[in-house]
Amino acid sequence: MFPKHPVLLPDFDYLGEHRYFLTWCCFERQALFRESRVVDGALTQILRTCDPAGIAVISYCFMPDHVHMLVEGVEPSADGRRFFRLAKQYSGYAHSQAFGERLWQRYGYEHVVRSTKTSRAVTRYILENPIRAGLARSVGDWPHSGAPSTNLAALVEWAYSEDGWSG
Repeated sequence: MFPKHPVLLPDFDYLGEHRYFLTWCCFERQALFRESRVVDGALTQILRTCDPAGIAVISYCFMPDHVHMLVEGVEPSADGRRFFRLAKQYSGYAHSQAFGERLWQRYGYEHVVRSTKTSRAVTRYILENPIRAGLARSVGDWPHSGAPSTNLAALVEWAYSEDGWSG
């Protein structure tokens, strides 16, 4: 029988230089990411978690009721599980202190991404999410998507190219 919630792979240790496609939903699918101050607060806390876990955020998109991120372990000791746990914990705590409400659902979706080509496809999916939802007309129109390590134009160029920037 399948579990009632998403689970991490039992035979994968989530350690090392792997990439992950993450989807985390707001508590009860509330549209909490409508305001820049909420998005900025959550993103700040998520990025705060990167160094201790050895993880870098490649791309992200905060939709009104969820966030998509492509992240990668940037060192052999990178700990994906630690990042997943602490990023949600830090951002959830900061949000609850600032706004008096719960930010995240308990479980999220964490998928292992196996190639750079797949990473570009995941980034395209992330960047196009607001278009599919009717929130934007083209990539770059949605204010809550991008990459912390590069500008949006460079991210788009990489995502839609066959070679280039490695993340």
